[in-house]
Amino acid sequence: MHLNDCYSYGKPIYEPISGRVVESRDGYPERDPVQPLRDISIALKNAWFFDPGKQSIQDIAGNFVIIQGEGAWEGVWIFLGHMKTGSVKVKNGDLIESGDLTGNIGHSGNSTAPHLHFQLMDGPDPLTAQGVTSCFREYELYHDQTWIKVKNGIPKNRDRIRF
Repeated sequence: MHLNDCYSYGKPIYEPISGRVVESRDGYPERDPVQPLRDISIALKNAWFFDPGKQSIQDIAGNFVIIQGEGAWEGVWIFLGHMKTGSVKVKNGDLIESGDLTGNIGHSGNSTAPHLHFQLMDGPDPLTAQGVTSCFREYELYHDQTWIKVKNGIPKNRDRIRF
């Protein structure tokens, strides 16, 4: 399947919090077409053999942005990874507001299909930071063959959700 045939590929990513960009990287290539066996083997290889002393986080995350939260989000960093090559709209030091366009969903780095890696952290380094629980203002949960609106919820591990 080609990237353009994937549901989320190229869709916009809007910044969920206000803050300052502490790191942004673009230019990492994507693999087209998506080949599940090849992509899973790359993911497994990286899981077993990734060495931060010899490799870059971009080998895992592809094109990414890290934002340090401000105001109510002070002490929280957000990591957005696997972005589409050439789509990152922000650069180091930029001040951004919640709702600003950050880039587009892609298939860069250690990705088995186009998606957004979204992670809240307690520090700026995704290799050493601890995860922070994320509550979503509103989303829809697929349950019993229908979509149910959820407000201020935290999706469970296997929930199928949409915004």
